[in-house]
Order: sequence, then C-alpha cells, then structure tokens
Amino acid sequence: MPGIFCKATRPRSFNLLSGRFLLVTGALLIALLALLPIAGLLREGLFGLTHGNASLGSDGLAQVRGTVTLLLGTAGLGGLVGTANGWLLANCRFPGRRGLRIAQLVPLATPSYLLAGTLVDLGSLHGIRIHGMGWGIAVMALTTYPYVFLLSTESFSISGRRQLEACRSLGVGPWSSFRRIALPMALPAIGAGIALMGMEVANELGAVQLLGIPSLSAGILQAWQMDGDATGAVGLALITLCIVLMLLVGERWLRRRSRRWSEGVAGGESPAWTLHGGRAFVAQALSVFPPLISLGVPLTWAGINADQLTNGLEPELILLTLRSLALALAATLLAGCAALLLSIAKRWSRSHWLRTVTFLAGMGYAIPGAVLALSLLLLGGPWQLSPILLLLWGYSDRFLAVNKGGIDAALERLSPSLDEAATGLGLRWPAVLKRVHFPLLRGPIVVGGLLVFVDTVKELPLTFALRPFDFDTLAVRVYQYAGDERLAAALWPALMILALGLLAASALIPRLDRDAQASPS
Repeated sequence: MPGIFCKATRPRSFNLLSGRFLLVTGALLIALLALLPIAGLLREGLFGLTHGNASLGSDGLAQVRGTVTLLLGTAGLGGLVGTANGWLLANCRFPGRRGLRIAQLVPLATPSYLLAGTLVDLGSLHGIRIHGMGWGIAVMALTTYPYVFLLSTESFSISGRRQLEACRSLGVGPWSSFRRIALPMALPAIGAGIALMGMEVANELGAVQLLGIPSLSAGILQAWQMDGDATGAVGLALITLCIVLMLLVGERWLRRRSRRWSEGVAGGESPAWTLHGGRAFVAQALSVFPPLISLGVPLTWAGINADQLTNGLEPELILLTLRSLALALAATLLAGCAALLLSIAKRWSRSHWLRTVTFLAGMGYAIPGAVLALSLLLLGGPWQLSPILLLLWGYSDRFLAVNKGGIDAALERLSPSLDEAATGLGLRWPAVLKRVHFPLLRGPIVVGGLLVFVDTVKELPLTFALRPFDFDTLAVRVYQYAGDERLAAALWPALMILALGLLAASALIPRLDRDAQASPS
C-alpha cells in the first residue's frame, strides 16, 4: 500500500509544481511589463546625470513650485473638508445623514478638468475671471476630498469607542471629543487619504492648464512635444516621480500605523451624538456643500447650454464614444486578467521576492499619467511600437492596482484550507481558480472592472500624450474645446463622462452601506 500511495501522489505533486511554475512565470512577465517603463525612465535620467545633461527646462522651477503649492493647498483644504464630513457622518446623527453619506461619493464622478472648464465658462458669462492658484486649489480639493472622507469615516466609526463613551458619560460634547480623542487616533487614516489626494494632484493636466497654473504634468508634455527638449522632460518626470514616491511611502506607512491604532479596540457600536436645531442645520450644510458644488456646477452649466443639445448630436460624437468605449473595454480586460494572475500567483507562492515583485507591479496607479506616457514613448520609440499598443500598455499599467487591490483583499478573506482541500482532491491551480476562487471573486472583479472602465474613459494626460494622430476621445475632446473656449460644443461628451463617473461612484456605495451598518443609524 505505501508504494501504491507514493506512485499516486508523486505525479500529482509534480504536475502541481509544474502548474505553479507556469503561474509564477506569467506573473513575472506581467510584472516586468509593468515595471519596464519606469526602469527605462530611470535609465535615461541616470544617463543624463552621468553625462552632465540634466535639466529641468526653461520653466522647470516654476512648474515644480506650482505643483508643490497646489499639492499643499489641496491637502489643507481637502483634508479639512474630508475630515469634517467624515466625523459628522460617522459619529453624529441628524436628518438626512444616510443620503448625505452616500452623496460624498459624487465628487469622484466629476473629473477635475470638467469642473474647471465649466467654472471658467460660467465665470465668463457673469464677468468673473476664474483663473489662478486659488481656484485650482478649490477645484482639486472638491474633486479629491472623498479619499480623505472614505478613510477617515471608517477610522472614526471603529476607533476609540471606549474613550469616546467615557467622554460622553462625563458630559463632553462632540467637538471636544473630536478634538481630544477621535482626531489624534484618526490622523494616520487622514494622512493616508491626503497622500492619495496628492497623487491625483500630481497627475492632473486639464484643470491646471485651464486655470493657468504651472505644473509638472503640463511641463513634461510641453517640453517633450512642443519644445523638443527630451532632457528637460525627463528631468521634470524624475522630480514628479520623487514627489509621488514620497507620497506613496507616506501613505503605506500611515496605513500600517492606522491598523495598529485599531488593534485591541473594544467592539460594539460607535457612540453617536444627536444634533438638533442649528447644529443639525450646520452639519447638513457642511455635508451637502461639496457634492452640491462638484455636481451642481456642471449640471447648471449644462442647463444653461441646453439649446446646444441638438447641435451637439453629430456623427463624430458616435465615433468619439466608440473609441472611448473600445479603449476602456480593452483596458478593463487587460488590467483585470493581469491583476487576477498576479493575485493568484501571490496566493499560491510563499516566496517573499514574488510578493515584493507583485506589490511593485501594482504601483502604476501612483505614477502620474504624463510620467508614464513619457516612459512609454522613450521605451517604444526605438522599437516603433504602435501608439494604440502604447496606450493600452499605459492604461493596463496605470489601472492594474485598481483591480488588484480588490482581488487581494477578497483573497485574504478566503481561508487557505479551501486551496488545500481542492489540491488534496487532485485539482491544479487553473481548476481551483475556476471552481473555487472565481465564483467567490466575481463581485470584486466586477467592481474593479467597472472602476477601471470609467477611469479609462476619464483619463486625460496619458490619452492626450499617446493617442495616434487624429484619434480623439471624449476626454480629449472636452479638454480641447475648453482650451479653445468652446466648451458648449463639448456638452454631450461632458455629460457622457459625468454619467459614467456617477456609475463608477455607485460601485462604492455598498462599502459605505457596510460601514453604516457597523454603526447605529
């Protein structure tokens, strides 16, 4: 019997090892494709430094100052708005709270370049000049503060319950409890949200150009495409990469610190303060103002230009829509398959180096689109790769983390005993993926795919830099019309982008519902 048992198990073990080898090989290939553009950019930068050709271009210092100023201003204002709404909607009770909690996702549906363009157009109708750093900070804060809200409201809902209950029993009000207890404990989560806001600011192209703000993203494309200054473009890209790297490291460190804050906290429901009268009105106003502005301004502009609806229905709109949807669908499929393969490989392999490689491969979302576009142009130029191929490569690289994060989180909730039981029955990893993992991962895959689809439709810097000649998309056309002060002609493309953005934001509603169920209504 022992001999028969060994003969039965050895082929299965060998086949399983062979299957895992192919899985790991595929994951390494995907990771290589994801990391290759940035490696090429770093090589160009080091070559310039060693040969004394390093440069930031003629306006490089002004663009660095503009980006840093915009980043700091957005972090201050957006952090304040996100934290205040996170506390009010997590620990205070007032009429309309549930609806206002979901409404905080609305700003994610409005691209910053669309809000900036509509503000500029509305301002020109009323003789108001919408221009400069102050307006840029306001626009970026209103469209990115949900990152702080999502992380801070989760922290406020689960952290420090015993301390907050003690404050309430001693008659301490919500403001003092927030300042003394909740805010210090939520600072890591708030800082992580601000870091995510900073990454979006570093990536922004359309809004900063429409508002006349010097920025690194615009400077990279100007140096490369208009001035023909490849050295200056590479220098600006490296500066941008350093800023984003600091934000990414800070975000990861703060997330780990936030998890440690939450450990050992007593369970149970989060304490709540019921607001009445004037306090309830102030809370409602603070919660409704940001989503009302971010969605209300584009809708008001659309209402004013409603007479252009019939004029904007041209055959070219169908072509723009088909191009955008085709690119988004292709990017969704590529990013989804790559993310699934990386996540499954990390689960089936215990190698620390593979975990590190898959983590690095998912960092593309933190890299600004202009930097990634320049990296791909430097890499694909000598090989004369097709612009469409470079564009899909860039989309897949940039949005890989959007899909991968949800799949990783879902796999962490699945017990390893499921895999062990399946392999004990002789199933290899493709069969386990098909019969066990995929049915349980269908929800995260669909949500991640939806977010990637809409992010691709809204993406501007990467598309603007890499698209073939005379190959515009909805986002590019809105940006071009806004730059030519013909925003009314972009009414239909803008409305379609806005509708798709609302569809993506709705995918995050179940998460807020789960958080709301964890605390009393």
